[in-house]
Formats: sequence, structure tokens, C-alpha cells
Amino acid sequence: MKPTAFLKENWRVLLLVVFVLGAVVALFLPGGVMGDSSYASQGESNQSWTEDPINLEYGLGLEGGTRISAPVVGMTAENVDAGVVSDGEADQDRITEIEESLYADEALDLEIGDANVVVHDDGTVSVELFVDDVSEGAFVAALEDADVGASEDDVREGVTQETRNDIIETITLRINEAGLSGGQVTDAEMSDQHYVVTEVPEMGEAELRSILEDRGIVEVVAYHPGGENGTQVNETVLTGDDIAEVDPPRQPERGTGYEVPVQVEDSSAEDFQSDMREMGYTEQQGWSNCRVQDPQTGEMEFNDEQEQHCLLTVVDGEPVAAHSMSQQLGSSMATGDWAESPRFQMGAQEYSEAQALSVNLEAGELRAPLDMTEGKFYSLQPALADQFKTYSLLIGVLSVISVSGVVYGRYQDRRVAAPMILTALAEVFILLGFAALIRMPLDLSHIAGFIAVVGTGVDDLIIIADEVMSEGDVNSQRVFESRFRKAFWVIGAAAATTIIAMSPLAVLSLGDLRGFAIITILGVLIGVLITRPAYGDILRRLLTDK
Repeated sequence: MKPTAFLKENWRVLLLVVFVLGAVVALFLPGGVMGDSSYASQGESNQSWTEDPINLEYGLGLEGGTRISAPVVGMTAENVDAGVVSDGEADQDRITEIEESLYADEALDLEIGDANVVVHDDGTVSVELFVDDVSEGAFVAALEDADVGASEDDVREGVTQETRNDIIETITLRINEAGLSGGQVTDAEMSDQHYVVTEVPEMGEAELRSILEDRGIVEVVAYHPGGENGTQVNETVLTGDDIAEVDPPRQPERGTGYEVPVQVEDSSAEDFQSDMREMGYTEQQGWSNCRVQDPQTGEMEFNDEQEQHCLLTVVDGEPVAAHSMSQQLGSSMATGDWAESPRFQMGAQEYSEAQALSVNLEAGELRAPLDMTEGKFYSLQPALADQFKTYSLLIGVLSVISVSGVVYGRYQDRRVAAPMILTALAEVFILLGFAALIRMPLDLSHIAGFIAVVGTGVDDLIIIADEVMSEGDVNSQRVFESRFRKAFWVIGAAAATTIIAMSPLAVLSLGDLRGFAIITILGVLIGVLITRPAYGDILRRLLTDK
């Protein structure tokens, strides 16, 4: 047979082989198909391929860990008349004006990051406060002072969907930057209240709480003579939004503690350089004269009467390090050369603080705090999760053995039963490869989906075999094709019904049911598009005359 004719007759089987080989690569390629340079070095991660050669990630039920569900702190004034949108465009100056007015309101007593103006895609405007100790009346009064038309009827508890999406993205980045794998962050609605659900395998409750409770608002504050009679003042000169790139923490060549090298955004570099000149940091008296931090203990004591030039690294309002301006950096800012390559070091006394600083700069600040007092906490010990993993594997093996026995007992023909079992196993193997490719954290719900896929897959293969063999042996390929098409229409209709029934579960935030639905739908698609047609070709070659 010519190669072209062979390919034409057996392309479905070859397609199945290609997908199986792809699954092998996804499952066993060191570091994974989508791995990065740090993947294999995550020594304490459950995905260090040097310890586990299979590139599968496991969720809470199979790895142990913690799940925390917490609502977002805040209130929102919706559909306000703020004069923010003009001709379909958002006026950034007006947004800044509203936020500055809210921060200046003494009754609200807001801190940095506590107010936000959201312009929705439909052109409507909402104003948010991320605090829990302000009344609706005080909020409305502050909006009136900002020349924003709103009433108490416009104010509701909670924040906008845009803010929740931003929080989910930030927490996800924090988990990834911390070198953790298998974590998931979702938005769920419970009792008419939205919760941010964070689930991280192999992490204790205290550690996950620390990630979620930190707002991660990073500032560089200049502590310098600028008040009356030369007293010291604090002025914020950089925020996390001004940072373009962040390098991993390292120990400095001189001194103690740790430093985090950063690169400033080009748009902010000139302003920062200009501020340093005006505040005296680029002159000799502004170099190496910061003495607020004890070099041994790391504790800080501020004396506003003693002239100093310090650059403070402040996280969530707390200074974590204080450094002097070096002569080299100050001189380059004095000449204006620094802005051409705007890099410098932010400091921290402990490595944990430096690591947290690096993560916060990479992920950005948490737009709003989570209300841990209303949170729901769930933890699973790794030892118990290992038992679940063992039982899941055992159940999977038993299901395959049971199905194999039933199939062979029904047909008593290895030409029919053996390809059926191998095709069903190939379907599960391809699913596992897909999960490894996209790094889907497998949980108990996914395992249930895999078992369901085995059952429904073999059901469809039995339909094919029964229809093909319904009138005795098949000797003609034309007759085989006719019977196979009839069976495939039945399988296709059943697959469409399953997908339609499972789609709401896969889309809605229904906890573990979502994982079950996703695996079931993927299994049905792989079966209809790849494994069922391949099984038909195999049967055709085994049962018909050549």
C-alpha cells in the first residue's frame, strides 16, 4: 500500500497516536512544556520534577493545604454623577480631583489606597471606599464635598466586579511570585455576598493569611529637612506603580540586611530625580547621613530635630528599612545621568521582608483589604491528602479492571475488547497530558470526572461495537462504514447532551462541581473528536477483509 493511501485510511489512528505522544511529552518532559527557568529549582514545591517525574499539579484534596474565603472590605456608590466621562473618554484629572477630595475629608480619615473611582465599560461611574468604619451618611457627605451627586440609596456594601477581578489577579501573582504551584483564586457568591476564595496546596493557614492580609502598598519616602526651622518631614517620592522591573533580593556588598534592585519607570524617573535635587539628596550634605536605623537590631528611632537625609522603604505604612543616598547615586542624579538608566536598591533588614517586598512590587498592591473576621477557613493535613491520593489511584485501577472484565465477558473477542480498553485508557492519558500542559491542579472532583470519563467512554465504544456487529460478522468495509456512521450519530447526540448539561456547572462558581464538569466535558470532546473515530478505524481493519 502506498504511504499516501495508508495515511488516508488510517489518519484517525495516527491522530490518536500523535495526541498520546503529546501527552507523554506534557507529563514527563522535565519542567513541563510551559516550564520556566525557576520551575525545577522549586525544591519545596510539590512540582519539583527531580522528586516527582510526572508534571501533574495537585489541588487541596490531593496535596493538603488551606482554603480561605473572605469578602472584600468596602462600600460603593453606584451610577454617580461625577462629571468623569466626557465624549466617551474618562477624565483622569477629574478622577484624581475626586480621590484627593475624599482623602482630604477629615471625617473619613482615609489612608493611601482607601478610595477608588471606577469607570465601567458602559460609561457609568462608581466610587469605592475600602474601609469598614465609615457610615453611609459620611460617605455621601464627602461625595457632595467632591461635587459628586449621590444619595444613600446609591450606596451599597461591597465593591465593584472590577475591583474583585483586580484583587484576584494580584493574589494570583503573589502566589506565583512566592514560588507556589497549584494555587487557585476565584470569585464566589454566597448568601448574596461575594467572596474571594484562595486555595493553596501545601500551605498553612497562618502563612496564607499573611499573604492575604498584607495590602502590599509600597512607598519610597524621603525623610529630610523641610519643615519649619529645619525639622524633618516625610514625603512620598515613589510608589509601587512607579517601579518597572524588580530583581530578586540579595545581600549588599557593604553593610547588613538585604536589598531589592529595582528599575524605575521612565515616566517617573525624571520627577524622582528632580525631587532628590530639590530635597538636597544630590549634594554632599545629603550623602551617607541617615542614622535612624540601628545597624545591629534594625530598629528605627526618628528624631525630627536631627537633620538627616534618609530614603525609607515603607510597606503598608510601616518602614522596613532606611538608607542613605550614596555618593555615586547622588552625583549621577545631580548631573541628570541617572534618569537615562533609572535603577537603585530598596532595602529590608530581614530576608523575609525583602522577599515580601519583591513579591509586592511584582504583583502590585491589593486594591482593597479582605475581611478576615467574616472569612471561612478550611485546612487539610498533607498526610490525609496523601491517603486521598492513594485511594484515588486505587479506585482508578479498580474501575479499569472492572470495565475490562465486563467488556471481555460480553464480547469474548480480543479483537473487539482489547482495542476498546486501550482506547479508553488512551482517552484518560490524553486528559492527564492536557491537565499537565495547562498546569490544572487536580483535586478529588477531577478524579471523579476521570472515572466518569472512563465509564461514558466505554459506553460509547460498546455502542460502536454493538452496532457494527449487530448482524453478525462484517466482511465489507462499505457495510462497516454504514453501521459505524449510524452508531456515531447516536454518540454525537449523547455527547452534545452531556456538554449542554454540564456547561452551567463548568461556568458557574459551584466549588468542586466545576472541576468535575470541566473534566467530563473535555473527556467527551476528546472522545468524539479523537478516540471514538480511531477505535472505528481499528475495528474496521480487524473485522473486515483486506
